[in-house]
Amino acid sequence: MTTHVSTQDPRPTTRGLTVRPGRWIDGWDAEDPEQWEAEGRAIARRNLGWSVFAEFLGFVVWQLWSIVVVMLPGAGFDLTSTQQFWLISVASLVGATMRFPYTFMVARFGGRNWTMISAALLLIPAGLIGVVVQFPETPYPVLLAVAALGGFGGGNFASSMANITYFFPQREKGWALGLNAAGGNIGAAVAQLLVPIVVTLGAVGTLRLELAGFVWIPLILVAIWGAWRYMDNLSDARSDLAGALAAAREPHLWIMALLYVGTFGSFIGFAGVFPKLIADQFPAFSTFQIGSASLSLAFLGALVGSLARPYGGRLADRFGGARMTVASFGLMIAATVALVVTLPLGSFWIFLACFLALFCATGVGNGATYRMIPSIFAARGAATAGREHAVGAQRRGAAALGIISALGAYGGFLVPQVLSASQAATGGYTAAFLGFVGAYAALGVLTAAVYLVPRRSLAGRIV
Repeated sequence: MTTHVSTQDPRPTTRGLTVRPGRWIDGWDAEDPEQWEAEGRAIARRNLGWSVFAEFLGFVVWQLWSIVVVMLPGAGFDLTSTQQFWLISVASLVGATMRFPYTFMVARFGGRNWTMISAALLLIPAGLIGVVVQFPETPYPVLLAVAALGGFGGGNFASSMANITYFFPQREKGWALGLNAAGGNIGAAVAQLLVPIVVTLGAVGTLRLELAGFVWIPLILVAIWGAWRYMDNLSDARSDLAGALAAAREPHLWIMALLYVGTFGSFIGFAGVFPKLIADQFPAFSTFQIGSASLSLAFLGALVGSLARPYGGRLADRFGGARMTVASFGLMIAATVALVVTLPLGSFWIFLACFLALFCATGVGNGATYRMIPSIFAARGAATAGREHAVGAQRRGAAALGIISALGAYGGFLVPQVLSASQAATGGYTAAFLGFVGAYAALGVLTAAVYLVPRRSLAGRIV
């Protein structure tokens, strides 16, 4: 860990905390009840609020191309459907990959400092979007590179979650991390709601598509300022490389990564392609005119999925994570089958209802699957009690959360690419949706077989 030296005297507080220049806090112990009640809770909540705001903007930037792509033809761009799918999915590919290094940046630079840096990085894709969309002659590789830079926003989730977990005691981590995750996920919905309005408001007969990127720059600057002014660095925050390596050797990590690809990967993947699917299948309903502004209903998918996520965690607390994960895959199958059956009817409202049901099921699955992870590693710890282990179950479980969240985000790349392949091969999306049904069925059976049957390796527990 980096050593921080100051020529100024540190400022002691009343409960064993010391604040050094650069807003570095020494002596942080969220599990100390006296420190937590006296100062810790207020400090943690202040950091959580600004972390949520910065992560929200990360999701906004991450998902900007999902709605911008649909508007490019109206701005004079000539792109194939395959090229459009790549512009949608490449940010998810980069964002998922960025989550691995971002997980360790908080311990290296400090949560406050890295929030400022990661928020500042969002200025690059937001600004470049505003530039390139003004020139229909922009080469496609340039568009693809700018879309890939949106992956900076996807990486923010990992560092934000890692930072907040240091601030809260074990008994409140679930609430804090759930709020942090939901606040970020809603960014996808807000981007899809506001961008069509902003680029068409007052622009009679034309598009001010550059505002799709430029409009977020003032908010990003506010996030940078807020992190600088109000957030803190914890000197006790350390990256747990040993925990990550130990977690990676657990077969359950890779099983849970598959399940999370099925739940969160479906959510972020369908959130990204939903505007394009509406435009392809029901072009008359792609946007609705309200005065001089346009509105797309695509934002409802990401919104429903985001709001359902906390309820998935709560239901998992009551009924068990594995049971709720199996139930969510069942609901995803039912919604997808209903979509395939009703698509020939040509009804936009039935199409929308089926997709909203699918998004709701993915949200419930996100919360339930994420809730399973600490339960599984706790059970593994109980099953191996008395044996010598260099890394405890709690450390492995905490490290697994970061790895699984990164792997699950690759679903945001896979879903659009599967849909693109289906369209290229068959001229439609039915084959892709049937493939998703098969995948959800396999994942549901896997969950039930491994986690709903008492096993010695899990101390005889049903997760």
